Amino acid sequence: MPAWITRSETAEDVPAIREIVLAAFPTAEEARIVDALRADPEAWIDGLSMISTTPDGTPAGYALLTRCHVDGEAALALAPCAVLPSFQRTGAGSAAIRAGLDAARAMGENLVLVLGHAGYYPRFGFVPASRFGVRAPFEVPDEAMMALPLDDARPVPTGTIHYPAAFGV
Repeated sequence: MPAWITRSETAEDVPAIREIVLAAFPTAEEARIVDALRADPEAWIDGLSMISTTPDGTPAGYALLTRCHVDGEAALALAPCAVLPSFQRTGAGSAAIRAGLDAARAMGENLVLVLGHAGYYPRFGFVPASRFGVRAPFEVPDEAMMALPLDDARPVPTGTIHYPAAFGV
């Protein structure tokens, strides 16, 4: 298993990130979402688009955190997360996610939300968002909508998640 190097994306990484996202998903929809989020100054936060590379610099994994809101209170949405098929199950995605969560904590963010696999995201500390009174704006299984408070000293906002327009919800 490679020792992953993680960092925020640079302009030079955009084509590689697009390749990672296109390879990881069955359609181009997630790549379109990343492009739209990157173009949305209200959603995009510099330093929270994370890439993981092998020691020789080969891009392998990606995780994106963008601004969303819970009934008017700022939060972050973790999506998409992607790994090149040849690097799946090697820790490339986990490394990018951990780097993103660490960067969000360092920026003073309070809450990260993810809609994803209930067997995967708890390893990072995510729990069902319903425990905090947070709900998606659409029907979703309770165990799939998850939240991770980043600052125990701050209250977690409650209410309905409002995603950036790029997500189309």
